[in-house]
Amino acid sequence: MIRILIADDHAVVRSGLARILEKTGEMKIAAEYDNGIDALSWLRKNKCDLAILDISMPGMSGIDLLKQLQKEKPKLPVLILSNHAEDQYAVRLIKAGAAGYLTKGSAPAIIVEAVYCVVSGKKYISPAVGEMLAKEV
Repeated sequence: MIRILIADDHAVVRSGLARILEKTGEMKIAAEYDNGIDALSWLRKNKCDLAILDISMPGMSGIDLLKQLQKEKPKLPVLILSNHAEDQYAVRLIKAGAAGYLTKGSAPAIIVEAVYCVVSGKKYISPAVGEMLAKEV
C-alpha cells in the first residue's frame, strides 16, 4: 500500500485527489492538510511514501515545504500538483528536488501514472517539462 500525504489549501482538491488515488486500491491517503506548516509537523512524526504538495498554501508554501523536506527527508518523493502552468515553476521545482510536477488540469490517469513513477524512484517529467529542461541544457 502506497501511503500518501496531500497538502493543498482547497478541500475539494484534496477530496478529489484522494478519491482518484484510493480508487486504485493500492494507495491510501495517510494525511491531508490545508497548509505546509501542519503537513511538515505531521511528516516529522510519521512516515509516508509520497507527499503531494500544492505551491500556494497559507503559512508555508509548497516551495518552502519542498526545500525543508529536502533537508529533513531527502529520500521522500515530492510531487507538485499546482494551478500554475508548467512554464512558471516546473523546471525550477524539479531542480529544487521535486520528483515531478503536474497541473491540476491533468487527467486522473496521468496523476496515478505520476504517483507510480515517483514512488518507484524515478522522476515524472511531462513532455512539456521535458522540452523546457532540454532547452536549458
